[in-house]
Amino acid sequence: MPDFFPEGYIINSDENNSFLSSEVLLSQAKSLGKILESKAILCDNQHNLIVNLGCMQGIIHREEVAMGINEENIKDIAIISRVNKPVCFVVLGFEKHKNGKIRAILSRKIAQEICFEQKISRLFPGDVIDAVVTHLENFGAFVDIGCGIISFLPIDTISVSRIVHPSERFKNGMKIKVVVKSISKNRVNLTHKELLGTWEENAQHFNVGETVTGIVRSIEDYGIFVELTPNLAGLAEPKENISEGQQISVYIKNIIPEKMKIKLVIIEGFESKNRVTNPKYFFTGTHMNRFIYSPLSCNRIIETDFTHNFVRA
Repeated sequence: MPDFFPEGYIINSDENNSFLSSEVLLSQAKSLGKILESKAILCDNQHNLIVNLGCMQGIIHREEVAMGINEENIKDIAIISRVNKPVCFVVLGFEKHKNGKIRAILSRKIAQEICFEQKISRLFPGDVIDAVVTHLENFGAFVDIGCGIISFLPIDTISVSRIVHPSERFKNGMKIKVVVKSISKNRVNLTHKELLGTWEENAQHFNVGETVTGIVRSIEDYGIFVELTPNLAGLAEPKENISEGQQISVYIKNIIPEKMKIKLVIIEGFESKNRVTNPKYFFTGTHMNRFIYSPLSCNRIIETDFTHNFVRA
């Protein structure tokens, strides 16, 4: 499968910068159909994007900004939001601007169409791809899966341990990996938690008798659920003056793989600001058919089967 990365991946690459260094090399990129990247510096009053190419300026006319824009599937705010951010494009040609200088005519829409045809339309459930977080909402994260083409990651697929808001895991501009969960009518549905390791892979980093830090995720009458890693939580005995989202120190009382349980005792609670760090991925391949979260010794099976999720009209 051809490499088509989210916007921002190639902007500092040697090849990209070489093509942007002169009109001659930009013309060569045009002939080769190369997808390049540079930063949009202005959205004018007609919603055209002006791009700084280094050797000259380029213009992406409004109708060439994105797939779906002529069908009014793209709102103008999506154009405005690209200012001061990388945009991908192909070179269509050159023109003399009214100021007398030569500028390049660019198309982001065509770059997206190429990406969709040669990459996204060929994806299958279980494929692991690069993504960049573009926008966070209460219900999930919007991510760029190639050339500015946006897909959605629901909040309940971000990690096994439940969170209140995606900002507890991600921040805008963060580079992540995602798994194609299903495809329906050319819509790519994503998941993320399968990359963060099984119960056993996470639990093996903890030992009975240790005191570690955790985050309170849920307070119930029978105990307090504490996140030890994004894909691993334990149950602590009830304790007063503890609140959801609070960071705490916990003593590991017992680890029981056959019941998929970790018993904890809360030592101390303290306030701290949420620090978002890059995800730790246990799976580093490019495709998975099945993810089994639960230990083999556990009677309860928790799995994601990617082999039955393909429907493309």
